Amino acid sequence: MSTIAAFFDIDGTLYRDSLLIEHFRKLIKYELISKSEWSEHLQTTYNNWDKRQGNYDDYMFEITNQYVNAITGLKKSDIDFASRQVIKLKADRVYKYTRSRIKWHKDKGHKVIFISGSPDYLVEKMAEKYKVDDNIGSGYIVKNGKMTGDIVPMWDSKSKDWALDVFIDKYNIDMSKSYAYGDTNGDISMLSRVGNPIAINPTRELLNHLGNSKELKEKARIIVERKDVIYELSPNVTHIESCCDNY
Repeated sequence: MSTIAAFFDIDGTLYRDSLLIEHFRKLIKYELISKSEWSEHLQTTYNNWDKRQGNYDDYMFEITNQYVNAITGLKKSDIDFASRQVIKLKADRVYKYTRSRIKWHKDKGHKVIFISGSPDYLVEKMAEKYKVDDNIGSGYIVKNGKMTGDIVPMWDSKSKDWALDVFIDKYNIDMSKSYAYGDTNGDISMLSRVGNPIAINPTRELLNHLGNSKELKEKARIIVERKDVIYELSPNVTHIESCCDNY
């Protein structure tokens, strides 16, 4: 008998920010890495993105590179300590819509699976918190109890496509009846392969992709959550222009 699954990205889809950034901040707060690791250049990049003057994917690429440099050589036990603090203090900072959908899928008996580009040690803890069936994140390699700086990524569409194949085989999943939730172009493979794709607070790049794909335009739902209001938008969009690019 086949299984219906619900695949969830985490950052920007469930969690209202980035788990990696929260972890970065906790490592600095508890003096496990130097405050200088959050460089002036990185702060400028963050400020530009926070003011919506930068591209989200470019911003995350820079942050991730600096994060990897900062944790290389750090003891895994220190990583785990900061991870526990992130979950304890920040894990409830999620979108109301996505949280309710996780519950809905559980009530329906669907397999709920997290597929995220965040570090695996954070994804695992979020999976435990929300009691989902399975999970996979970017693999941060540990050797002799220390972080090596090597990564098996899970933030791009190709990697998530591979992860889907693993879970399909593991749980005998019927993708035509399954669901996927994502917010960036890295989630395209998840959204494209299921019968019920839902884009949550999508980036402009993802929204343009949905509008330019005949298949996704016909079946995708677009959800935007702001404050305590949840909107569902029409996927029949060809492209999105920033209203303020010239200002």
